[in-house]
Amino acid sequence: MRLGQISSAGGHVAAIFTTEDTARPIPEHTMRDLISRAEAENIPLAELADRLASRHSQAASPLIPLHPCEVYGCGCTYETSASFRDGEQGTRDGMYAQVYRDARPEIFFKGTSRVCVGPNQHVGIRSDSKFTAPEPELALVLGKAGKILGYTLANDVSAWDIERENPLYLPQSKTYNACCALGPFLITPDDVQDPYSLEMTCTIKRGATTRFTGQTSTARLNRKFETMVEYLLRSNSVPSASVLLTGTGIIVTAEAALGAGDIITIEVPGLGALSNPTYIV
Repeated sequence: MRLGQISSAGGHVAAIFTTEDTARPIPEHTMRDLISRAEAENIPLAELADRLASRHSQAASPLIPLHPCEVYGCGCTYETSASFRDGEQGTRDGMYAQVYRDARPEIFFKGTSRVCVGPNQHVGIRSDSKFTAPEPELALVLGKAGKILGYTLANDVSAWDIERENPLYLPQSKTYNACCALGPFLITPDDVQDPYSLEMTCTIKRGATTRFTGQTSTARLNRKFETMVEYLLRSNSVPSASVLLTGTGIIVTAEAALGAGDIITIEVPGLGALSNPTYIV
């Protein structure tokens, strides 16, 4: 099922999207409300959504599919990411390659809904960064005890030059205003035939000029989602309606560093397209 949120009375309500621009609203429920109720009543999310949704579709644009309680990210889950970062450090087999190989994944706290935006909203470029780049990722929407409730697209916008200066600056590279985009939809697992065979593309446009294009497949992931979630939950009681970003396999180099007004588009067939303009924060 293709779920999300739409505008209603100046706020957000959950909805079932029947097409990319028509939806059946679920009155008086945000997506977090819907997840909470489904868990409290022990009803599958898609079943509850269908039961509560209006019988009639209306024209509607997708907003952020949920306002997550917490957002976490995983790093070096693709070989391209690990080797590029080690290359920046002048090593072929450095700490990033070690993280890629080791059992324990890199997991970091990205933020809360405060730093998240939805489709067509601006993502931020740090004012003290000269090399901020998108990181296109598949994201897991988590329920109680880390159950994977659905998938969405994510842009883990990162100030790479700050992390490059010193790896201990990672939190400043990763967490700031409008540093995470989510959307356009929350796709329930029954509608994703194989989450490890999704083809993802990313483009960056500046006016009529395409500054960057790249692609990857989740088939290149070095870790299973369940492993990432299991490590995330170790001694860490992550609340329901949180999101885990699963890492990027598309590397944007400094030559295509983001500038104000650029348009980033991340797309996966079946999951939709997440487009965001940029601005300086």
